[in-house]
Amino acid sequence: MSVYVNEGARALLWSTRGVLLWSGSRGPGTDRIFPGTSGLILIGATRPSVTSRGLLLGLKLGHEKLSSCGLESKRRRSSGFETSCDQNKVDCDVEGEGEMPSPFPDEVLEHVLVFLPSHKDRNSVSLVCKAWFKAEKWSRQQVFVGNCYAVTPQQVIRRFPKLNSLRIKGRPRFADFGFVPQNWGAHLAPWVTALAAACPWMEEFRCKRMTVSDESLLMIAQSFPFFKSLVLTSCDGFSTDGLAYITSSCSHLARLDLEENDLDLRGGEWLSAFPETHTSLVSLNFATVDSPIDITALERLVERSQGLKSLKVHRDVNLEQLNRLLVRAPNLVELGSGSYTQTLSWNQLAELSGALQKCKNLRSLSGFFELQPVYVPSLFLLCLNLTTLNLSYVRLHTNELTKLMSYCHSLERLLVQDYVGDKGLQAVAASCRNLRELRVYPCSSDGFATEEGLIAISEGCPNLKKILYFCKQMTNEAVIIFSKKLPNLTHFRLCIITPRQPDHVTNEPMDKGFGAIVQNCKQLTRLAVSGLLTDRAFEYFGRYGKKLETISLAFAGESDRGMEYLLTGCTNLRKLEIRDCPFGDAALIRGIDRYERMRSLWMSGCQVSRPGAVWLAKQKPNLNVEVINEEMGEDSSKMLTVEKLYVYRSLAGPRTDTPECVETLK
Repeated sequence: MSVYVNEGARALLWSTRGVLLWSGSRGPGTDRIFPGTSGLILIGATRPSVTSRGLLLGLKLGHEKLSSCGLESKRRRSSGFETSCDQNKVDCDVEGEGEMPSPFPDEVLEHVLVFLPSHKDRNSVSLVCKAWFKAEKWSRQQVFVGNCYAVTPQQVIRRFPKLNSLRIKGRPRFADFGFVPQNWGAHLAPWVTALAAACPWMEEFRCKRMTVSDESLLMIAQSFPFFKSLVLTSCDGFSTDGLAYITSSCSHLARLDLEENDLDLRGGEWLSAFPETHTSLVSLNFATVDSPIDITALERLVERSQGLKSLKVHRDVNLEQLNRLLVRAPNLVELGSGSYTQTLSWNQLAELSGALQKCKNLRSLSGFFELQPVYVPSLFLLCLNLTTLNLSYVRLHTNELTKLMSYCHSLERLLVQDYVGDKGLQAVAASCRNLRELRVYPCSSDGFATEEGLIAISEGCPNLKKILYFCKQMTNEAVIIFSKKLPNLTHFRLCIITPRQPDHVTNEPMDKGFGAIVQNCKQLTRLAVSGLLTDRAFEYFGRYGKKLETISLAFAGESDRGMEYLLTGCTNLRKLEIRDCPFGDAALIRGIDRYERMRSLWMSGCQVSRPGAVWLAKQKPNLNVEVINEEMGEDSSKMLTVEKLYVYRSLAGPRTDTPECVETLK
C-alpha cells in the first residue's frame, strides 16, 4: 500500500490504489500505525517503525505502550481466536491489543474498512485497539476458513456475528490426485446447521473439496431467504436432486457455479426447476456437470435473465444451441462454450459468427471440449478483446494456436495443453505481451513442451506473475534465464513429467535453476518443484525464500536436512506438501515450533515413523496429527512407518467424524 508522511501535525490514510481515505489533525507526539500484510500504514508526525512483514510489534499512543505479547499470540488475536495452555477455546472478549480509545470516529472506521477486502489486512486491523477490533468484528461479512476442521462453526459465528458469505475449504489439496480417501470427511452439514440458526441472512457459500449432502442443500434453500450464491468446486456427496432444491427455492439466486464435482445423477431436473419468475441470475456454470439438461428450459432462463454476465455450458451443448443462447445473452462477459463438432451449413456458421461478434463485452472464453479446425477462424475477431482464454480441455495443434494467438494481444490469462509444443508457446510469447498467468497442462505421459518454450515465454511476456508448466525436459540454464527475465514472479510451478530427472544437457541436478528462482524472484509466494534435486536446492529455498507461503515437493531431496532448511529458513511458510521424499522423524521434529504457525503439513510416501508422529502429537496438543491408512485389514497402531500424515493447527480439537481409515494421534 502507498504510504504518505506529512511533516506537520496531520495524519493521512491511503488505500492500495492511492485513494486518500481520511485525514485529520493529530496532537504532537501521538503516533499510530495501522499494520497490514500489504503495508497499510497510518502515520502521524513522527517516523514509524514496522517489521519486514508489515506487522507492528509495538504500538503506542502518546506515552502509553502496549503490553508485551509474543508474535504467535498476536496472530491468534488478529483472527479473534485465542488458545490457553490447557485447552483450545475462543476468546472474543480479548479485543485488540491496547486499552486506549480510538482517535477516529466510528463512521471513519466503517469507511476505512470498506477498502479492506483482504482477510489478512482485516486481521491486522483488529490488532490496533479495542475500538478497531470491535469495528472489524461487526463489519466483516465475508469470512474465509482455510480448513473446515481448524475452527468450529460456533467459534466463527461468535467472532464474526454479521457474516453473510462463507468461503471454506475441506480436504487436503492432494485429494485432487487421489491421495485422500473419499470418505475422509469435510462435511458441510455442521456449518449449514449452525449458520441457519445464527445467521439467517446468509447470502453465499463457496465450498472447495467439501462433502455436501442433498440435505444440506435443502437446508440452505429453506433457511436463507436472501441466499444469492452457491459455488461448489471439487465437492462430492450431492446429487441433481440437491441442485433442484436450490434452483427451485432460492428466489434471489444470482450465481450457481459447479466446477469439477463428483455429482450423482438421480434424474432431478435441476435446471428446469428454476421458476418462470426467476430473473436475477448473473452467473451460471455447469461446464463439468455431465447430467442431461432441458435446452429449452435453459434458453428461457437465459432470455429472462437480463443481467446474465457469465454462462458456461457443458459439452453436450452443440453449436446450433449455443447460437440460440448467444442471441438471448448478448451482454455476456464470460462464456464457456460446448463442443465445436457439429456440422453447420455456411448460413448457420455465419449466424454463429455474427452472434459471437455481437458479444461486445466478452472478456473470458473457455470450454471447447472438442474443437474442429474449421471453426477456429470464427473465433479470431472474438479474441481481440479477450483477457482470459481457457483451452485446457482441447488438443489444439500448433498451427491452430499460432493463428489464434495472433489476435490475442490483450490476453492476461491463458490455459493450454502442452500438445501445442514449444512452437505454440513461442506464438504465445510473440503475441501476448500482457500475459500475467500461464498454465500448461499435460495431455499425455510423454510431454511435448521443453525448456525452449519456457525461455520464449520469459522473453515475450515481461508482465508474467504466475506459471504452471508441465514439460518433458528442462535445463538449469533455462530456469536461470527465466528467473532473471521475470523478477516479479509470485507463483512458479515447474513439473518435469519424469520423476527425478536431471538437467537433460549437463546431467546435473536442477539445484542451480530452482535456486535462481527463489534468489531472483523476491516476491515468490508459491513454489512447486520437480526433477533431480539435492539438499543444496533446499538450502537455497530456506536462505532466499522468505516470502514463500506454499511449497509442494515430489521425489526430491537427499536427507532430513532438506526439509529442515525449509522449516527453519522459510519464515512465512503456511502450507507444506510433500510426496515421496526421503524425510523422516528428524525433519518432522525439527519443525515442531513452526507447525502451529502454519495452516497444514502433508507428508505421504516419506520415512516418518509412527512413534515420531505420536511424539509430535503429545508435544503439541493444539495440533491435529492424523494418520491415514487405507489398508483396512491392517491395524495402524502396529505399523512402523506412516504412509500418509496430515498435520494442521486447530482451535476445535480432534474431530469427531473420522472414518476408520483415519486415526487422530493423541
